[in-house]
Amino acid sequence: MKEEKIIKVPNGYFMLFLSLVLICGGIYGFVTFDMVFVVAVIIGIFLLPGFFLVNPNTSKVLLLFGKYVGTVKDNGFFWANPFYTKRKISLRASNFDSERVKVNDKLGNPIMISTILVWRVQDTFKAAFDVDNFENFVRVQSDAAVRKLASLYPYDNFADEGLDEDITLRASVNEVSEALEQELSERLAMAGIEVLEARIGYLAYAQEIANAMLKRQQATAIVAARHKIVEGAVSMVEMALDELSKKNIIDLDEDRKATMVSNLMVILCSDKDATPVVNTGTLT
Repeated sequence: MKEEKIIKVPNGYFMLFLSLVLICGGIYGFVTFDMVFVVAVIIGIFLLPGFFLVNPNTSKVLLLFGKYVGTVKDNGFFWANPFYTKRKISLRASNFDSERVKVNDKLGNPIMISTILVWRVQDTFKAAFDVDNFENFVRVQSDAAVRKLASLYPYDNFADEGLDEDITLRASVNEVSEALEQELSERLAMAGIEVLEARIGYLAYAQEIANAMLKRQQATAIVAARHKIVEGAVSMVEMALDELSKKNIIDLDEDRKATMVSNLMVILCSDKDATPVVNTGTLT
């Protein structure tokens, strides 16, 4: 037997009624000294350990002297062989928030990362017998999966690294979550665990490099902003020269064009407001 087997067991209310009848008859036998009724009460008491409840989204795994008999997933009050060992396994969705672990990303940068996992038992046989403790198995494999995932992707995509990655841990939330979910599904399948959702719960650089990486990100953002400013300034200067030339407002030689371009670029690219100077003389 290497797979889950769903079984049906007798209704517990009927067997409870039968047990009560046998016990009451046995009590009457003690009074009348009738040995037949004494045997009846013994049988009635023997039947009592066979009763059990199955609550919603739970199951009972039944064993007979170490041999797997089957799993009861129906909800209600039931009776089974009193010699059966009954193990309860929850089928409810469980939420697991792993501890923050320090790992190295694809570039070797130390980062702190944790995962949030939503899972439930799908195969009670595998959960009960293929692993020692399926709940601890989920915790250990979740840590292993998130460590492996962090080593496959960089935390962020920096141009100076010469790395052109489409997927990063910080920016590609959906892609990383799908990869993590697939990795966990493969790891937890042997324990009969179904992964409902997996995603990164916490992500940050490790404390020893956090300040340096923050400055690096700020510098990258400043360079990108300056690049956009220069592009816009060049376009504006080019447009100004074209408009002046088309409308014949002023005839500028190459030296004056160079001076005008220089002044406009300084004004447009400066991070401070320019101070205007009024020229009251001539251009000659």
